[in-house]
Amino acid sequence: QVQLVESGGGLVQPGGSLRLACAASGRTFNNAVMGWFRQAPGKEPEFLSAVTSSITSSGGRTTYADSVKGRITISRDNAKNTVYLQMNSLKPEDTAIYYCAASLTYYGGSSYSYSGEYDYWGKGTQVTVSS
Repeated sequence: QVQLVESGGGLVQPGGSLRLACAASGRTFNNAVMGWFRQAPGKEPEFLSAVTSSITSSGGRTTYADSVKGRITISRDNAKNTVYLQMNSLKPEDTAIYYCAASLTYYGGSSYSYSGEYDYWGKGTQVTVSS
């Protein structure tokens, strides 16, 4: 069992930055692929980024959605059981609830951009970009 708790959301002005954190419980964090998604009101969940397990041969490979590439950076700290999402140059359209997710299932070669590939989800943190 893995429990995920997001933090770091809030109100930020357009052009600002936020760093979201997702703290994971359990001893399986090092083996998990970690991902970030978001969901805006009335919209489908949107994949943002994923980072593979550091213990695999791919060594913490990262993937990003084209819509946010260049503005966000995912990272993980296995010693702290935490994954981060640094977001820069925020826009009003980035307003959404941001969720982290963990996958303990191996989907060889997958970019883990599909929500169904994840086994555990946090409850989300609200990000609002507004002046």
